[in-house]
Amino acid sequence: MELVFATNNIHKINEIRNLLNDSFKILSLAEIGFTGEIPEDSSTLEGNASQKAWFIRHKFGINCFADDTGLEVEALNGEPGVYSARYAGAGRSFSDNMTKLLEKMSEINNRNARFRTVISLVTGDQEIQFEGVVRGEILRERRGIQGFGYDPVFRPEGCELTFAEMDLEQKNQISHRGRAFNQMVSYLLRFRDDNADRKV
Repeated sequence: MELVFATNNIHKINEIRNLLNDSFKILSLAEIGFTGEIPEDSSTLEGNASQKAWFIRHKFGINCFADDTGLEVEALNGEPGVYSARYAGAGRSFSDNMTKLLEKMSEINNRNARFRTVISLVTGDQEIQFEGVVRGEILRERRGIQGFGYDPVFRPEGCELTFAEMDLEQKNQISHRGRAFNQMVSYLLRFRDDNADRKV
């Protein structure tokens, strides 16, 4: 079964390919010949994931899934949330985003935060969403060089390491994206098996 992952982020593509077995072939946007921008202007993670998945489905007629992820900091009333990727402004890097976050939290003792991922899977004319959440805390300095985004400043509950100090397999076992992806994979495997039974 082929599925397009509606993202240009190679880190995300590698994460999902690491989780899936040979029953599914994950295609990137580049592999289907799409190099443009996907609309992403919803005020919620759920809305953005849905918008991206349906855009590719309608344009190419291919089964597709898309995700949106936000870092939600308790003391900042959920910031940066849906604006996590552009927290420091349009065109800014994740390093800039982390700098802004650490500066805003420099005098804050409540470091509680959570990562939340929403995946929208569109097959045919049907859509289903999956959510993954991991709680943790924002450190006062960056640690680690793995991963991407806010990984160097986020330490999950019960862990000594930040996401950026973990290898991909470690991160996938507990991460928000890994949890959402695992839900989607379980659904797809059931879908595949159900269809196989009908053909017998």
